[in-house]
Amino acid sequence: MSAALEGIAERAVAMACGLGATDAECTLAEGSEFSVNVRLGEVESLKDAGSSGAGIRVLLGKRAGSSYTSDLSEEGIRRMVAQAMEIAEIATEDPHAGLPDRGELGRFEGDLKLFFDDVAALATEDKIARAKETEKAAMAYDPRIVNSEGASFNSYTGVRVFANSFGFLGSYASSSCSLSVTPVARDGGSMERDYWYTSARSSTSLEDPEYVGQQAARRALRRLNPRKVGTQKIPVIFESRVARGLLDHLFDAASGSAVYRKATFLADKLGEPIASPRLTVIDDATMPGLFGSSPFDDEGVPSRRTVVLERGVLKSFLHNTYTARRLGMRTTGNGSRGLTGNAGVGHGNFYLEPGERSADEIIRGVSKGLYVTELIGFGVNVVTGDYSRGASGHWIENGELGWPVSEITIASTLQEMLMNIEAVGSDLEFRGSLASPTLLVREMTISGRS
Repeated sequence: MSAALEGIAERAVAMACGLGATDAECTLAEGSEFSVNVRLGEVESLKDAGSSGAGIRVLLGKRAGSSYTSDLSEEGIRRMVAQAMEIAEIATEDPHAGLPDRGELGRFEGDLKLFFDDVAALATEDKIARAKETEKAAMAYDPRIVNSEGASFNSYTGVRVFANSFGFLGSYASSSCSLSVTPVARDGGSMERDYWYTSARSSTSLEDPEYVGQQAARRALRRLNPRKVGTQKIPVIFESRVARGLLDHLFDAASGSAVYRKATFLADKLGEPIASPRLTVIDDATMPGLFGSSPFDDEGVPSRRTVVLERGVLKSFLHNTYTARRLGMRTTGNGSRGLTGNAGVGHGNFYLEPGERSADEIIRGVSKGLYVTELIGFGVNVVTGDYSRGASGHWIENGELGWPVSEITIASTLQEMLMNIEAVGSDLEFRGSLASPTLLVREMTISGRS
C-alpha cells in the first residue's frame, strides 16, 4: 500500500514542477475507520468505512496555492495539481512562504511502534462484544446506575505519505483503538453521569472492559447529591484527567503562530521564568507507541524532543517552518496539517514531567480545598491569560475527599496558576497526546451559584 501511495505523491510533485511550480509538496492518507455505539445492550450505530485522499501545495515564487482530491486516479491527481496552480497564480506573495531548508528534512530512525496488526484483525463481532461488556459492567456495578448514554469501540488503521520537490519521500502506518462508556446514576432526585475510557495503539493494550465499566460507574456514583459552595479563595487540585486542559492552554500560548501574531501572554517571555520551578514541560514526538509520535512532521522535518519549559523557565516555542522564519528562528519539527493547505503548528506528545507525590498524598496535604474532576466551557484567553471555567468535583476537608460539588466557576489567570503550582503528582499517564499528572494550585477564586 505504501509503495503505491508514495508513487502517486512523487508523480503529483513532478507534475506540479512540470507545470511551472517553483516547489511543491504532497500529502496522501489512506485508512479504514470503525466505530460502534451500543446503548442498553443494543447497537445504536455502526460505521465501517475506508477513505483515501491527496492534497498538494504548490509555490510560484512566494505565492502558494493548495488543492485536494479523493480521486487518486491519474486524471484526479492532474485536476488537483491544475487547481492548485490556478490558485497560486492569483495568490498574494508572502516573503516567508517556502519549503523547509533542504538540510532540515529527514526522519527519526527507529521503531516508534505506531502500527499493530491486531487492530485490523479484530472482527466486528469482537468490537461490538467489547462495547456491550463495558456497558454491562457499568450497569451491574450498583443499583443506583439506572441508565446509560452508551458505550463505544472505535478503531483506525491507515498510512500517511509525504513528498516534496526537494526529494523528500516518507511514509508510515499507524493504528489506534479505544473503548469508552458513560453510565447515569440516580439517588432520589439527584441524577449524574460520568465516563471512563481507554485508548492505545494495540487492542491488547486496552484496559479490560469490566474495569472501564466499573471505573465509569464509580465516577458517576461519587457525583450524586452535589452541594453548592459560596464564593471564596481556596487551593484547587486538578485531577490528572482535567489537568491536561492546562497543558493545552500552555501549548496554545507557546505556539509559534500565536507568538509572531503577539496573540499570547508568552510572546516576549523566552528565557524567563513563567511558572513554578516544579514545572518541566516537554514536547516529544519520538516516544514509542504514543499518539503524538511520528517519524517526521507534516513538512518532512524529523520528529524530536523539545524542552518547552524547564523548571519554570520558558526555553522554547514550538515552530513549523513558516512561524520560525517569521521570528528568525528554526523549525522545531512541529509542522501539522490535514491533507492540504499551509502547515499549522501541532504538538507531539506534550506533557508535564511527573513529581514524586501521589495524588492521594497531595489531597492529604490540603486542609480545605476543591478537587476538580470536570471542566466546562471555554473561558480562557491566551492573549491576556484570563481563566474562568465552569467546574465540578469534590470538596476537600481535612485532607480527605468529601461531598461532591457542582455548578461552580473557578477563576484566575494562567500566569498566576502556573506560578502558584505547589505540587505535581506522580500519576502521569498517556491516554492521548496531551498528558499531565495531578496538579495543586495554591489559590483560585471559586464562585458558587445561589
